[in-house]
Amino acid sequence: MSARRVVVIGDVMLDVVVKRSAPLARTSDTPARVRIGRGGSGANLSVALGDAGHHVVYVGACGDDAPRKIFEEELAVGGVHANLQLTSAATGIVVALVDEDGQRAMLTDRGANSLLTKQFVMRQLNEPFDHLHVSGYIILDPATRDLAGAALRFARETGRSSSVDVCSVGPLTDVTPEIFLEATRESIMLFANEEEALALSRRGVVDDALTELSEMFDEVVITRGPLGAVASCGNERASVAPLGSDVVDTTGAGDAATGAYLGARLRGASLDDALELAMAASADVVRGLGARG
Repeated sequence: MSARRVVVIGDVMLDVVVKRSAPLARTSDTPARVRIGRGGSGANLSVALGDAGHHVVYVGACGDDAPRKIFEEELAVGGVHANLQLTSAATGIVVALVDEDGQRAMLTDRGANSLLTKQFVMRQLNEPFDHLHVSGYIILDPATRDLAGAALRFARETGRSSSVDVCSVGPLTDVTPEIFLEATRESIMLFANEEEALALSRRGVVDDALTELSEMFDEVVITRGPLGAVASCGNERASVAPLGSDVVDTTGAGDAATGAYLGARLRGASLDDALELAMAASADVVRGLGARG
């Protein structure tokens, strides 16, 4: 199947990733590894789609500042074109604190991302495209939730495929699964990690969550960290074990897995083959510090 034109609506963020190498010295210096670079929900996904040969346009909001320039330049290196709405607010920044196991807690300043407008987004969707992906952060933010719903509805009404990912279980719990599901009901595909899927479906085990969510979306993918991933499309189900890898930092791993899976499926790959590629992409990202792709 030929390359597709994909629009990704996501956050524009600068990542500051910090991994301590000693206990925190509250009133003094603590040695640590620190990396600064392009972040943004949907950004690693976009690069993975570009690696799969698709033509990707990234849509978001930013400030006129250095973080925006870093974001645009690093996406361009990955073959992704950024159409960004310039606002008076600062570009978003997230500080990711990485623990010994590679898991991270995030301190987030969304900045300009909450100022993305429906008018700007719909202008981008007037250009030719085949698939629309919407980051869950756009849906979890009440300031941008309506534009996400409008974009997904436009995609369905005009015969394009679409997908969403949940992104973060904390905001999902605050927003409530019901509101998230109502905002995403026009989407064809759903991506979630295990924790998000259980919260969204209000089920206790992954198999039940997959069944429940498959009643609402045509295709569902649930990543499970060290347990691999599962997927469902119609009557077909697939599962895959993770690829062995030393975990340094999980930042961007889910985004990369989603992009690899989606890139393969848009080219007609099977569920099994797409899941294998997703695990390979995730394993590559967790070997380094900071979002890579």
